[in-house]
Amino acid sequence: MQPILKATAVTKAFFGNQVLKGIDFEVLPGEVMGLVGENGAGKSTLMKIITDLYTMDSGEIFLDGKKIEIHDPKEAKDAGLSIIHQEFNLFPNLSAAENIFLDREEYRNRFGKVNWKKINADARKILEELGADFDPGLPVSQLSVREQQLVEISKAISTNAKVLIMDEPTAALPSSEVQNMFALIRLLKERGVAVVFISHRMQEIEQICDRVTVLRDGMNVAVVEMEENRIDYVISMMIGRQIDDYYPHSARRPGEDALIVDRLCGDNVRNVSLKLARGEVLGLYGLAGAGVTDVAEMIMGLKPYASGSICFEGRKLSSGSTKAALSSGIGYVPSDRAREGVVLEMPIDQNTILANLKSYASRGFLNRKWIAESVDRHIENLKIRCASRSQDVKNLSGGNQQKVVLAKWMDRNPRLLVLNEPTRGVDVGAKREIYMLINELANSGLSILVISSELPEILGISDRIVVMCRGQVSGEYINEGLQQDELLKAASQVKVEGVSQ
Repeated sequence: MQPILKATAVTKAFFGNQVLKGIDFEVLPGEVMGLVGENGAGKSTLMKIITDLYTMDSGEIFLDGKKIEIHDPKEAKDAGLSIIHQEFNLFPNLSAAENIFLDREEYRNRFGKVNWKKINADARKILEELGADFDPGLPVSQLSVREQQLVEISKAISTNAKVLIMDEPTAALPSSEVQNMFALIRLLKERGVAVVFISHRMQEIEQICDRVTVLRDGMNVAVVEMEENRIDYVISMMIGRQIDDYYPHSARRPGEDALIVDRLCGDNVRNVSLKLARGEVLGLYGLAGAGVTDVAEMIMGLKPYASGSICFEGRKLSSGSTKAALSSGIGYVPSDRAREGVVLEMPIDQNTILANLKSYASRGFLNRKWIAESVDRHIENLKIRCASRSQDVKNLSGGNQQKVVLAKWMDRNPRLLVLNEPTRGVDVGAKREIYMLINELANSGLSILVISSELPEILGISDRIVVMCRGQVSGEYINEGLQQDELLKAASQVKVEGVSQ
């Protein structure tokens, strides 16, 4: 079968730095081609060249067997090449229908009058074909993340897309919606649409992709036919070495209970009780709306609770008091690092000391020498790949941005660290480095509460796991021989009697 899209010998350099080094890439009609690689491998650059957001230095691109030369993104879309970015490109104040058919001349008459009836009818038809059931006349700002994603996909389908590039399409979705996304991708396959699926989530790559192209350091190093148990090979090709122990997990004996949550009630939380010992990694798992993030935010004082208690090292924490949590030695890594974890426009050193400024004050001024020594130590310990401590965080890869968030909290020497989705949007190599750090910190006596929507991750790094469903604890497990289906069962239905396993 002839590829619908083929790129050959594509090169690209930025300011003398060779980002793409003669990459070949192809995808067949009706195929889901995975595109994987560590941050900086060249995935996004290649896709932006194909859709003409960037101009390649050399190489050729073929569509339907014909060489094409595209001069702007609109030409790419008209040719049948569409891309859905991780950050949606929608106008929130416009309706779903308006976003789908924005700037489409066929919906205007010769006097420029818009045929709103036809726009709304055509939008409804496309959305219904994709399984959507919301009113296309609703403003995008009123739609859920999944519904907004359906609008983005509808935009591509409305232009008769032959190739649809999906960049981290599940990153913003709750785990319960991922299978719906996969059903939609399979529907596009049946229609002959070629899908390029970019993701850091290896479990999803294994589940949905027919083949996988692996990039490393600006070169394509492998094209892998996806079969069962092939994902370890894909990972090894991505990072250039074998991973014998992807989830490092030491055998350890936790100490006495450090955190005690007793009958906690509040928004989305009902009678939640849990304990976390010194030197223990406790996983907290639940589907969307289960209340796991609410519990974490209550512990950190970011959200008040109505009744119950939270005690850390024998001290009761005041409801809704971040100051009390911080002074007790608690740190919190949020799920959205760009909005809540770091200030992207600020350099690494300023971000790192942000939660601990008083420690660097000397006679009313910040001591630059102390800051430099401390930040350089964190950069070394966390293996933050950067040009210098003065580099802006926005110019780091996702994995290194996440390490800066971790550095910020490690700078306070916490005794309890709450990690909410600690590896979201992080490449596989950086993920393992974060897992190793979690393991080392627990071995040193730090108490760690981890929230993750990725079951293999929660099983791989936790000593014990507490599962929540609809605001309640529905299962508690010692992580020995535990299987994913047990956790999913507990996450899907609250048990009536007894939760300990």
